[in-house]
Amino acid sequence: MKKLIGKKRNPWLPVVAAIMRREKNILLGLRPEGGSLAGLWELPGGKIELGEQPERALARELKEELNIDAEIGHLLFATTHSYGEIGILILFYEVNYWHGQPQPEHHSNIKWVHLDEISNMPLSDANRNVLDRIIKLLK
Repeated sequence: MKKLIGKKRNPWLPVVAAIMRREKNILLGLRPEGGSLAGLWELPGGKIELGEQPERALARELKEELNIDAEIGHLLFATTHSYGEIGILILFYEVNYWHGQPQPEHHSNIKWVHLDEISNMPLSDANRNVLDRIIKLLK
């Protein structure tokens, strides 16, 4: 049996992401230059703060990132992904209703992307696998 004392464990970071649809289009945000994963498109969302419920975290993140008040729907998918030493657990929720026009507050750009075009976008690895599953589900 391996000794666990003194070994570092990879931290798991819980995050939430929104699947916002407008007909056959999904809203994606472009990560800004100078930050991690710069130039890649992703679903809007972010980190869950300590003690925060995932749905509340996603509503907060959408307010911060897109300046909208969103009604969070059902959990559609959950997955894990590793970025080096950091592991993330991502919860993907559908968001079908929101108030306000999405504006890119934290992304350098946002774009409604047709389901047929998503596979051609430069996406973060964590989002790509789930978006492939979402496309199959929504077509």
